[in-house]
Amino acid sequence: MGNEAHQARPTSHSYFSHGLKLHFLDWGNETAPSVLLVHGSQDHCHNWDWTSELLCQDYHVIAPDLRGHGDSEWAKGSVYGIYNYVYDIAQLIEQQALAPVHLVGHSLGGTIATLFAGLFPEKVASLVSIEGVGAEFWDMASSESTTERVTALFEATRDQAGRVPKRYETLEAAFSRMQTSNPHLSEERARHLTIHGSNRNEDGTYSWKFDPYSYVGWLAMDNRSDMRDFWTTIDCPVLLINATEGYEHRIGHHDTSRYFKDCRLEVIENAGHWLHHDEFDQLYNLLKGFLLDHA
Repeated sequence: MGNEAHQARPTSHSYFSHGLKLHFLDWGNETAPSVLLVHGSQDHCHNWDWTSELLCQDYHVIAPDLRGHGDSEWAKGSVYGIYNYVYDIAQLIEQQALAPVHLVGHSLGGTIATLFAGLFPEKVASLVSIEGVGAEFWDMASSESTTERVTALFEATRDQAGRVPKRYETLEAAFSRMQTSNPHLSEERARHLTIHGSNRNEDGTYSWKFDPYSYVGWLAMDNRSDMRDFWTTIDCPVLLINATEGYEHRIGHHDTSRYFKDCRLEVIENAGHWLHHDEFDQLYNLLKGFLLDHA
């Protein structure tokens, strides 16, 4: 299957949520069923370019940049809480009249997608979570008292204020860092993601586009005890896809798939957390077959 995103070309658009100007790519084919692709933390919409290029032949594909990521505005003076992200997705779906939408999310995007599907089951036709962050992660994080968690949030935010965003002398240096962080990535994909995921600074150096404060947003999440309740209200078919070398505490791990009414769990071998890059063909075939069944 194609290794490079070079044929179909999306158009770039903006919408507003919470007063923020947020960015999304529209891959055309507006009369077809809508598929919304939600990226993960410190990622961006171009992570989906290879997936979108193929899916847009049969679907209306939308790929947003989350607030504080990619070409969307940063949420100055605000915490990047999970429900802020969910609200932004709700606004995009409402403003672009995408419902009933087929939701696909990776990592944090998988969490966002499952929460939206639980809050608005009537607006979601199907749901795919790829290495989505699961409730067990929040259970682990919530072992401390509320006071301890809020204090930790304050301390982490203060520490983040003292950090200087990493600057790379050249684009090649940023590209090298991208390859190091995910050795499964091909050179071409790593370069593509680096180009779209970085900005050139005024002094000629390069920095990643995401807001560094997005690192501490998870400390403010209050949905640890509620996440499973949201899962039980999802009415649409659900496909959970995880990797043998992925992170711990993904949705579907530890028998969490039992909380979904109509769920199928697939595990891809020889792949890490970014399995939509590591084993693209396997991932895409699962996604394509699932959408054919339910779209």
